[in-house]
Amino acid sequence: MLRAGIIGLPNVGKSTLFNALLRSHKAPAENYPFCTIEPNLGVVNVPDPRLDALAQVARVTTRIPAAIEFVDIAGLVRGASRGEGLGNKFLSHIRETDALVHVVRCFEDPDIVHVTGDVNPVRDIEIVNTELILADLEALRRRRERISKDLKGGDKHALAESHVLDKLEAHLNAGQPAVTLRLAREEWELARHCFLLTAKPVLYAANIRESDLARADSLPAVTQVRDFVRMHHACDTVVICAQLESDLADLSAEEAREYLAALGVSESGVNSLIRRTYQLLGLRTFFTFNESEVRAWTVRAGDTAARAAGLIHTDFERGFIKAERVRWDDLVKAGSVARAREAGHYSHEGRDYEVQDGDVLLFKFHL
Repeated sequence: MLRAGIIGLPNVGKSTLFNALLRSHKAPAENYPFCTIEPNLGVVNVPDPRLDALAQVARVTTRIPAAIEFVDIAGLVRGASRGEGLGNKFLSHIRETDALVHVVRCFEDPDIVHVTGDVNPVRDIEIVNTELILADLEALRRRRERISKDLKGGDKHALAESHVLDKLEAHLNAGQPAVTLRLAREEWELARHCFLLTAKPVLYAANIRESDLARADSLPAVTQVRDFVRMHHACDTVVICAQLESDLADLSAEEAREYLAALGVSESGVNSLIRRTYQLLGLRTFFTFNESEVRAWTVRAGDTAARAAGLIHTDFERGFIKAERVRWDDLVKAGSVARAREAGHYSHEGRDYEVQDGDVLLFKFHL
């Protein structure tokens, strides 16, 4: 299962957001820096209304959603790349993730300590990114040392890798994260031994007050975050109120919807964040159903029908014959499998077919 790490400065709402994602109070969320030391891990279901629609067609009540893992990582401070605060531990935990959710504080509250003394979202983003960049530059230096003998010997692979390291070093020294550098797939493969932190995809979470939710898009702090990360890091931003979302975890789904509606909000920010993180990880969903359940399955973008079949059972991939495929919305509009077939919505796909998000698949195989 792929993993998204929740990062940011101390006291920006990371652990509160983690608790909201898990609908629990697993992670301590106190008002002091480094409340979180060891990372908290949790598996989170991906909200998907398509499951409900398909369950009605299949006439089943059991719905099994897709899931991803989130990790609440200790807060970072200036100097983390040199070991300040919990720097070394923080950076090692980030290396174990596949994508990052960077929480940025966009609210004032005199009762919640800010480690730099005042709220400045863009400055806070730059503090974290600078430390990640410095850590990556150190990783490049160590990698150069490891390939130095091969370089002196004229090894072609080492020479090619060194050329890629030169590009990365210049880009990082310009204050740009590695993820924004345009490299060919082969070049990224040469750089993989560096395990660069800034090569990971990032989603920014602007954490605001409950009273600001209805006008979130017009808040100056949110606008600053959105514009800055889009221009400098080619990233998207989702707006959340971590404290509210954590409180909603104690309510039923219906009570939570009613409370949000009273605030003028149509959807939970956490639900949006989960779906955006799922996409950020490069994941896609296909569906299967039988007489007892409808289930969402997770594949990576570009995975084939044979690979998808193997997720259900290795025998399905080994003995793959074909996949019967229909788009989820075509099936829902038709109202039944029989009517979808009559309308010509079903197709037969071979083992190399690339599964698309929203496919409903029935696999044929032989033992």
